[in-house]
Amino acid sequence: MPVIKILPHPEYAPEGTEISAPAGTSICEALLEGGINIEHACDMSCACTTCHVIVRKGYDSLNEAEEEEEDLLDRAWGLEPQSRLSCQAILAQDDVTVEIPKYTINHAREN
Repeated sequence: MPVIKILPHPEYAPEGTEISAPAGTSICEALLEGGINIEHACDMSCACTTCHVIVRKGYDSLNEAEEEEEDLLDRAWGLEPQSRLSCQAILAQDDVTVEIPKYTINHAREN
């Protein structure tokens, strides 16, 4: 079972953390199930960028980004070459390290 290492983030994981999730799970689903309440304003339907993460390790083990995801990522805050929408990035067998950007372009946030 792959491990997702989450780098420190002031709101979601101040000390950083690690969670395990089965291969075939999206990073977003794994984070939510692991108690990391990452934003996902479109309910994981690939229609926004609020679940944007930067994959610092293990990027090549994830499924390839489709054109729709790549088009949306162009609007994400803090875009980097290893950026993915966590709702679309599917875990394989390799461990990954992710950084959750400090900001999103979400204008209205619940809770």
